[in-house]
Amino acid sequence: MKQPTARPTIVDRTTFQDEIDRLRTREKAHTREQDAIAAQRRRLPMVEVDGTLPLTGPNGAVTLLDAFEGRSQLIAYFSMWHQGRPAAEQCEGCTWVCAQIGSLDYLHSRDITFAVLCQGAYAESRRYRDFMGWRMPWYSALDARAELFAGRELGRFHLICYLRDGDKVYETYWTEWRGCEALDNSYRMMDLTPYGRRETWEDSPQGWPQDASTFRSRSGPPEWAPIASGSIGRPISQWSRIAAGHSDDLGAAEQGAADGPATAHCCR
Repeated sequence: MKQPTARPTIVDRTTFQDEIDRLRTREKAHTREQDAIAAQRRRLPMVEVDGTLPLTGPNGAVTLLDAFEGRSQLIAYFSMWHQGRPAAEQCEGCTWVCAQIGSLDYLHSRDITFAVLCQGAYAESRRYRDFMGWRMPWYSALDARAELFAGRELGRFHLICYLRDGDKVYETYWTEWRGCEALDNSYRMMDLTPYGRRETWEDSPQGWPQDASTFRSRSGPPEWAPIASGSIGRPISQWSRIAAGHSDDLGAAEQGAADGPATAHCCR
């Protein structure tokens, strides 16, 4: 990536601190607004979902209820999937989201389970999970996708929250696209830096680098594009796996050729 030449204005320490103090007022207001939005979210109604909807896990057939792992709450990320396509052609946005997931201990301590419910077949998508080195619970929701999306557009990445009451399951919240940034760390840290995300939609000073799109083979919605492919044509978090010699053979090349071009539209 070309080294940017534009720089923030150089000032003395007192002037710098004055500007920080003015910004801090807005940051604190933003924090309070986030808290207020979360409070409203906790007051949303809920809708019942069939807890017996079928999923496929490492031991075969399970249900949505089983994905709770005995806890009362479930955060499910619905990863897109291009059936029969190689690892390099899988969803950039979903790869970005899943790459952000680290330790789940803190969620578990609050009676929350996190799981990926992939929109593709289990065996093939699980091989992608293993290639990426991810450790979160992984299921296929292919057979229940229409019911779980309940009229929402298929072929997008969604984040859906559920509550369990005994054997009853309820959907309490859902979001998509930029709402999935709730799972992200990288963008939040980028937003603290002077050059930000380097995206063309950002409001940045004249001359600021906004060249991230040159490192992407496919873009997102007009107003937003997740961290995606670079010059080697792969989602960024695959780079280190390939460099370390990990095999990205998903064992589906022949099936992909028979199926023809993928029909889902990843991050477009």
